[in-house]
Amino acid sequence: MSEYVVTLSCPDRPGIVAAVSGLLAGRDCNILESQQFGDRDTGIFFLRVQFSSGSAGEDELRAAFAAVGAEFGGECRLYPAAARERVLIMVSRDDHCLNDLLYRQRSGLLDVDIVAVVSNHPDLRPLTQSYGVDYHHLPVTKGAKAAQEAEVLTLVEHYGADLVVLARYMQILSDDFCAKLPGRVINIHHSFLPSFKGARPYHQAHTRGVKLIGATAHYVTADLDEGPIIEQEVARVDHAHGPDALVAVGRDVERLALARAVRWHAEHRVLLNGTRTVVFR
Repeated sequence: MSEYVVTLSCPDRPGIVAAVSGLLAGRDCNILESQQFGDRDTGIFFLRVQFSSGSAGEDELRAAFAAVGAEFGGECRLYPAAARERVLIMVSRDDHCLNDLLYRQRSGLLDVDIVAVVSNHPDLRPLTQSYGVDYHHLPVTKGAKAAQEAEVLTLVEHYGADLVVLARYMQILSDDFCAKLPGRVINIHHSFLPSFKGARPYHQAHTRGVKLIGATAHYVTADLDEGPIIEQEVARVDHAHGPDALVAVGRDVERLALARAVRWHAEHRVLLNGTRTVVFR
């Protein structure tokens, strides 16, 4: 029996759950997991159901759920549970997030296919190729950023990538690039309370004597580091942590937050809610 995931977001009103569950029961499908949330602020209802199929095939189910989405004025999507997201990773010189994602994928802890790595530096080619993944060095030179991004988009199409992950890619993506991949680019950002912008954030944090550091994984939009947040991770530090120790702790929280965000996205657990997200963990 095949398994599927269906997600639905639509204006909240009575009968939504009944329509979905009735559709599945009428086709001899078995619900394995079901989560829902009604946002009282926006009036939008969100649903994620994982189920095993009965007598109906994928085409019939897809058409039936499209009709449900139309009936309730929302968006209803069906995904085969066994289909793995194809991921293209972008990175600069820091290797901790890249290595973590590659390791998780190879160990079976992350059910995605990492199809290629793109970098504006050549440094991480040996690491990437040790995992058997293609590495593309696309430097960013003055006046040629648009051409470099066009090459990246060509690679996204060539590899059939569903998702682009910025695993410490230290370049700002253009508005045009972001517009071409809405909801398909995830970034990891060092975020402190307070937040320190610019160079050497961990050194700034040490100077201010922070007690809590963290990282934020979010979707990329044209608003720099303002995209919908998927996951955040924090760790406590104290006066004994020097800048190097803070960097080490920061790398840990960045790895954790990014890995969770990629996994939840790949499992279709993240639904956009305006500038926020609903995450069915």
